[in-house]
Amino acid sequence: MIIDCHGHYTTAPEPLQLFRDAQIEAYKAGKALPQVPHISDGQIQDSIEQNQLKLLTERGLDMTIFSPRASAMAHHVGDESVSRQWTGACNDLIKRVVDLYPQHFIGVCQLPQSPGVPIKNSVEELERCVNELGFVGCNLNPDPSGGHWTSAPLTDESWYPFYEKMVELDVPAMIHVSGSCNANFHATGAHYMNADTTAFMQFLQGNLFKEFPDLRFVIPHGGGAVPYHWGRYRGLADMLKQPPLAEHVMKNVYFDTCVYHQPGIDLLFDVIDLDNILFGSEMVGAVRGIDPQTGHYFDDTKRYVDALDLTEAQRAQIYSGNARRVYPRLDKKLREMGL
Repeated sequence: MIIDCHGHYTTAPEPLQLFRDAQIEAYKAGKALPQVPHISDGQIQDSIEQNQLKLLTERGLDMTIFSPRASAMAHHVGDESVSRQWTGACNDLIKRVVDLYPQHFIGVCQLPQSPGVPIKNSVEELERCVNELGFVGCNLNPDPSGGHWTSAPLTDESWYPFYEKMVELDVPAMIHVSGSCNANFHATGAHYMNADTTAFMQFLQGNLFKEFPDLRFVIPHGGGAVPYHWGRYRGLADMLKQPPLAEHVMKNVYFDTCVYHQPGIDLLFDVIDLDNILFGSEMVGAVRGIDPQTGHYFDDTKRYVDALDLTEAQRAQIYSGNARRVYPRLDKKLREMGL
């Protein structure tokens, strides 16, 4: 079985974006927020079957851990009430995709974060999505300000109420920022990579996993710059009098394979232990074009993993074993489905 740990609903039907536009306009005008529109099953099926499901099948994948479009979470837009309504609409739509295609999609939720709003206010939506909608994890934005980094580091105690609920529910979080409102940082080319790298360094500096030994995070996009600069982070851990990374961070942190060329995948697997790598493609996502050098889609990451010199057992670990271990609620659902 091949599980893609990183997929977003980037092709949601047009009424969702029209609603978002109207919502933002109403907020700016000081008017009541519009009602969430009805989207038919047919509209959802068209948007999925011609995109994610089509590519999933063509590439030989079985299932995607699926969440709302990350760049559109835009927690910096509006206020908490705007974020809460938008988040609920997006998560409910993911639930409907999962209900239509339970063999191929499992849900991960967006959170109603907003700058300056305590993260404990997101606990209720996490509980709703896990306990009522059957989701298996969440996307946690370390920078709801959209590129200005006004929140405390992820190791600050202000995040603890949310971590306590993650541990209680036994769900991991993917660290995932959203769009950038800082012109210095392109959303997917700079802001995403910065956040991935920043989160890892925050974990290195702090002692979060002593407080929460069962907490689990997936740092996407191949871990940002971390694998390439692994020696730097090992050296910083030593200088900061922290334990070796294998003990201090890597019992709780995992990277995906959203690295869009063979040399990058080779480096990831050379540097990072196999126990800490989950297969992912972020399809259909940030880099959806065809590589003119290879003639294949950049985000067809299975092609790169297939090219590695791995045993069958190691390949199974990357393609499904690690995901089932990191997302135990997914493993439970798959077992119930006889998979």
